[in-house]
Amino acid sequence: MSVYEQSIGRRRLLTTTAALAAAAALPVTPASATPATPAPGPTPTVPGDARQADALRALERAAHPLRSTEPGGRTGDLRALTAMIGDAEVVGLGEATHGSHEFFTMKERLFRHLVEEKGFTTFALEMSWTAGLRIDEYLQGGPGDARRIAEEELGGSPWEREEFAGLISWMRHHNDRHRDRGHGRRPAGRTVRFMGNDIGAPRLGDAAFDRVLSHVRASHPADLARLEDLYARLRPLDDVFAHLRTPLAERRRAAVAAQQAHDLLGAHGQIGGDACAWAEQHARNIAQTFAFASLDLSDPRSVSDAEHLRDRAMADNTAWWHRRTGDRMLLSAHNGHVGYLSTDPVMYPTTQGAFLRGALGRRYTAIGFTFAQGSFLTAGSFGGAWGEVTVPAATPDMQEYTLDRVRHRDYYLDLRTLPAAARSWLEVPRPVHDAGSSFRTPLPTLAISRAYDVLIHLHRVRAATPL
Repeated sequence: MSVYEQSIGRRRLLTTTAALAAAAALPVTPASATPATPAPGPTPTVPGDARQADALRALERAAHPLRSTEPGGRTGDLRALTAMIGDAEVVGLGEATHGSHEFFTMKERLFRHLVEEKGFTTFALEMSWTAGLRIDEYLQGGPGDARRIAEEELGGSPWEREEFAGLISWMRHHNDRHRDRGHGRRPAGRTVRFMGNDIGAPRLGDAAFDRVLSHVRASHPADLARLEDLYARLRPLDDVFAHLRTPLAERRRAAVAAQQAHDLLGAHGQIGGDACAWAEQHARNIAQTFAFASLDLSDPRSVSDAEHLRDRAMADNTAWWHRRTGDRMLLSAHNGHVGYLSTDPVMYPTTQGAFLRGALGRRYTAIGFTFAQGSFLTAGSFGGAWGEVTVPAATPDMQEYTLDRVRHRDYYLDLRTLPAAARSWLEVPRPVHDAGSSFRTPLPTLAISRAYDVLIHLHRVRAATPL
């Protein structure tokens, strides 16, 4: 096994993103042996610690109870959260694990609410750009059904779950009801959209290249031969794993060709219309993918470079979509991608959230999740099957222990306006439950109040439901 494969043994290369997934480790307890946990209450987590007691009292004053994480029904409990989001145009909504039901359903619940109350129109996901285009085509009236589309485009990923099939189904149903006619304050024809903001892998296939070539053939035929020559060396990219096994020099030559193709499209994008801009973006994603694959991943230090490139690409793609469409967007990814800090700053030196804050300023808002105990799905080894992991209640040294002492079972906080006692407590890095597609011990640490703008805390989570 190569050094690269050893590295992604603990950070599995997600099959829908062809990039190293956010990963963390948690102590494992068999589901059948999950210890009982006392009901949360406003009790200092460490007797005699005045600072912790002060922090808990401050959290009690700041917390807004959350009625449910399930979509549908009344949304009055989201009123304060809507105010926290304010005029933000891109909202990053994280997940502390890649396989918990409540995180996934809360994304649908909040997205539905923002569509109706704040005019949001795009749901963006940490997944392949090209797969996202396919899902969006279905939402805009394309053939198929939600479950089959989810199976085909989310297959093998953390999001190959009933919860995401349900989200896609709701989005299609929403569009079918509102297409070509007004609905309340929404203008006629303003349907919701789906975007994958990641590099275009584990495969690009021929479809991505065909989109670019088709545009050039129709609009700039003089450049077609040059573009076909550049892409002939690259297409199809059906298996990123196989491409990563080719010699480094060959991968670097492929990256140069992909970038030259993008540069060729870029000249047209500056003067062309909407079609030119989209063709350039497709070419950009091809170039991003080959740039990622050109890094020397036999060197462990390059894994950090790869993650830096990937988070920048996700941020750039999201910002491009926002500029081009004018859509207000809910961006779904792991906590470590939507926030401003990660639990592994060596692996993730600059997060997508930090890039987006730099590009959009206060028009970007990051919402993180924490949970005190429960179950989730994770892949314990490189290429391994997704299985259920259960973790016991947070221990007194953890951030979630104090958070779970608040009297509300589930609630949310505006970290930007917390009283000083709570903010200073959460600014100290402490262990957190944080799992991507694998897990490890000891637990990683995080300074929560510096990582997000808003925090949603859940008492317990359960494993998402595989398709």
